[in-house]
Amino acid sequence: MRTTSAIDLSFPPDALELVDRVTALLDDFGPAAIHETGPEHAPAWRVFFGTSAIRDEALITLTHACRAQGLTTAAVDVPDEDWAARSQAGLRAVRVGRIVVGPPWDVPDNLDPDDALVIIQPSMGFGTGHHETTRLCLALMQEIDCRGRRALDVGTGSGVLALAAAALGAESADGIDCDPDAVGNALENLALNPSLARAATIRFTVTDLRAVPARAEGSHSAAAADIVLANLTGALLVAAAPDLLARASPGASMILSGFQRQEAAVVLAAFAGATEVVARRAEGDWEAVLLSARTGAPRPRPSTL
Repeated sequence: MRTTSAIDLSFPPDALELVDRVTALLDDFGPAAIHETGPEHAPAWRVFFGTSAIRDEALITLTHACRAQGLTTAAVDVPDEDWAARSQAGLRAVRVGRIVVGPPWDVPDNLDPDDALVIIQPSMGFGTGHHETTRLCLALMQEIDCRGRRALDVGTGSGVLALAAAALGAESADGIDCDPDAVGNALENLALNPSLARAATIRFTVTDLRAVPARAEGSHSAAAADIVLANLTGALLVAAAPDLLARASPGASMILSGFQRQEAAVVLAAFAGATEVVARRAEGDWEAVLLSARTGAPRPRPSTL
């Protein structure tokens, strides 16, 4: 019988700070799903992972970092009875401003003419619009004019942000991710949105950001994006800052999220000088920022393979 790798977590009573810490640590391992049980004051989680290797690495990290604070951890192998599909079956459409993100089984039929619909097939937690950081990015995308612009979505996951850019009028949207499974899900979602595919040039590829050709100085090549979207982790945003900036055209809008409030200063410092802050939004412990790439500002040299 096939099994899925998971970790069972039990929190001590009234340990809100520990819950926040565990949430941040888990984010680095890309859990596929989290099933929450137990009372609100002492929750218990079963956290699912894509592979046993990732599960084992996460288990070691959580045990070493949080055992002293009372967190109990245990590795489990759960019989695979289409748990992923069952865990996602209850998801419903999410509205952020005029963007509506919905699964195929919950497509609203009462949309306004100005609404932008994106259909997403939930798969292994790659992005359904239910996470705070996705909602923050969708909100900030509506503070800029996407019409006729070129978007680059780095770490595209389900493709939700690239598809949303197309729904908001972008001329083209390129979604890149180093995870083939994520890109496979994004391509499935592209097929679910034929009207967007007809209206814009949308591409999803398995690509490392460092492999995307950077804009040559003084040129305006297809690789230069007018809108750069990056919903990553705080550490990844800091590390990838030179590469993200190198792919942004002068005056480009850059929307960054995936970092928590305590990481905001470090993330913003990585983009300082080459950008200016236009807007910031927060939801819970998560934050997102809209930056504008300064025209004429020196661009960092992107990393090379």
